Amino acid sequence: MRKIRILWTDDEIEALKPHIFFLKDKGYEIDTCSNGTDTIDLVKQNPYDLIFLDENMPGISGIETLRLIKEIRTDIPVVMITKHEEEGIMEAAIGSEIADYLIKPVKPNQILLAIKRITEQKRLVTEKTTINYRQEFSRIGNMISSAQTHTDWAELYRKITFWESELEKSTDPGMSEILRMQENDANNAFIKYITSNYLSWLDPEASNKPVLSPMLFTKKIFPNVEQGRPLFFILIDNLRFDQWKTISAELSGLFRIIDEDIYFSILPSATQFSRNAIFAGLMPSAIAAILPDFWVDDDQDEGKNNYEEELFKYQLTRKGFRYKWSYNKISSNLEGRRVNDKLRQLMDNDINILVYNFVDMLSHARTEIGFIKELANDERAYRSLTRSWFVHSPLFELLVTLSSQNVRIIFSTDHGTIRVQNPIKVIGDRKTSFNLRYKMGRNLDYNPREVFEVRFPEKAGLPKTNITSKYIFALNKDYLVYQNNFNYYAGYYKDTFQHGGISMQEIMLPVACLEPVS
Repeated sequence: MRKIRILWTDDEIEALKPHIFFLKDKGYEIDTCSNGTDTIDLVKQNPYDLIFLDENMPGISGIETLRLIKEIRTDIPVVMITKHEEEGIMEAAIGSEIADYLIKPVKPNQILLAIKRITEQKRLVTEKTTINYRQEFSRIGNMISSAQTHTDWAELYRKITFWESELEKSTDPGMSEILRMQENDANNAFIKYITSNYLSWLDPEASNKPVLSPMLFTKKIFPNVEQGRPLFFILIDNLRFDQWKTISAELSGLFRIIDEDIYFSILPSATQFSRNAIFAGLMPSAIAAILPDFWVDDDQDEGKNNYEEELFKYQLTRKGFRYKWSYNKISSNLEGRRVNDKLRQLMDNDINILVYNFVDMLSHARTEIGFIKELANDERAYRSLTRSWFVHSPLFELLVTLSSQNVRIIFSTDHGTIRVQNPIKVIGDRKTSFNLRYKMGRNLDYNPREVFEVRFPEKAGLPKTNITSKYIFALNKDYLVYQNNFNYYAGYYKDTFQHGGISMQEIMLPVACLEPVS
């Protein structure tokens, strides 16, 4: 195994010989230098893993030497050593991306700890993460087998999401594979839980049920409205809980999360049903019956979410609220900037609804555009791409501005998504819905053991286009493909992110309330 090679530059390097001998005894290869000019030459000639650099040297200063080092090797970690704690010096060093800084006089153990922290971080993180996950493995297994309530499932899903993030830090692929197996087991158990309990939750008198889509405003948003304090309800379409955790980390220092919960999407876990139910405060069948002008059937070409503003207005009227409110749907950066430009106007409202469609657009683009699929080839990359959009979006710019205002923010979504793997054959007529995670139609032919079937849509609060229409829902990572051209479409859609069916990722969704830190 190659020794870690270190360069130590200090104009008093002879006085540091005891430190050098100490590090060599620990197995490190140490080169020394007494000035910035020679340092640059050595960096050009040798593949150093780490540099200790004196800030105060005659000739080229430590800060200038640091800048020149970064021009040659942007990746090499540099630890600045200084006699001073002056703010300007530290800001200049930190702005040049130092890995750490130490104040003279330094002790051998300080140097050793800095080396271990920087050069062995990945190995140490991998070892610690692996040990911790091994300790949690049995506990997660027990949680899967014993989960009986929606709060049990929310806790389990949080834990699995946490370990997905933690194991990203590890270089051991075996642990991530084991977690994926546990996640698959959890999804299979979650399917049994949903299929056994879902229909009973739709009874208005049912107790011990989760917050469902039509209850989101009543349970999570209206109670947070305060006079004189604008509330911004930000709904990011198609946002999984793990994606929320990724972008919420970017808000640290701007906002504090005062409440973070998980609510459940209705079935189908798809925009047409779940988001209309959120804004109307009603199940889809009730929307179709009471507000037929605002409901578009699955087999019609018209946009399925064109009336969210009208549905929300109806919900406010039905509940007797007289809030001053606005609704904005954002599908491009230009539309996002237009919303930002009218912030002063929005601050006069009690509730501002902002619907951002980017993640849903990303999901569809990933299916249809090859290079997007390559960029987001798995869940980890999908989270990373979501984060990249968020930190460079007009939404983030808006949040930075709002962080200095007396506001309250609620983040949520309408449904999640899952990367599908297993094609399931389905036969349907021309009016059967096209979604890969659920089908609605009157002449469906399928294996009932492979799906969750709802023969009587009215019991699930769902509209039907024909007296014999029924719904079927895909389970875990399955997707529903017509028998015609089965092999082509099975291959085309495999590994794409889809929604509408039953999985933890599609149904268990974030709803978080935030307040500015300042």
